Amino acid sequence: MNIVLMGPPGAGKGTQAEFIKARYPIPHISTGDIFREAVANGTELGKKAKTYMDSGQLVPDEVTIGIIEERLAREDCQKGFLLDGFPRTTVQAEALDKALALTGRKIEAAINISVPNEILVERMSGRISCKDCKTVYNLKFNPPAKAGICDRCGGELIQRSDDRGDTVGKRLEVYMEQTNPLLDYYKAQGLLHDIDGNRDTEVVFADVRSILEKLQ
Repeated sequence: MNIVLMGPPGAGKGTQAEFIKARYPIPHISTGDIFREAVANGTELGKKAKTYMDSGQLVPDEVTIGIIEERLAREDCQKGFLLDGFPRTTVQAEALDKALALTGRKIEAAINISVPNEILVERMSGRISCKDCKTVYNLKFNPPAKAGICDRCGGELIQRSDDRGDTVGKRLEVYMEQTNPLLDYYKAQGLLHDIDGNRDTEVVFADVRSILEKLQ
């Protein structure tokens, strides 16, 4: 099964991706992770991406798409994959479809986790994470047992700069502007599945499972 996982910042994509990865034998491909891997491995595309990342610029579509294509060509992706953080635009989605078609594959489902904006702001502004193991907490919904200390590894908990104040609202605004046309793109293909993410994570995953079971 070839899946795209979508949803605004704070919708719970990371949690659902972990559930999917634990239950289904397909790799979870996060754009951020493969960027870092390509840069660390010193691939040609990784070097190009690094020049943009180091200067604080967005990595151009052609570089991003090239890195994604390299990752999807690996053996572990031949029986399916879960894309998280890509595509972000219809241009990227069209390029992805063309690349997959060359190997006789296609996207089978685009799962969009939707949550009201006011809830997203509440979730994100209360979000903190461990500097060491990256475990994420929320001061209201999922606080650590001891303030400022990670339950898992004892590391220091911090708040990302983009989870603060007005930045949260701006991130959501940019996401919606970019993603609404992408939702329409997958909806027109009959691939879009909207899921209410403003519920318990296990309940949300039950809906995700009902979609994925039909693809097996």
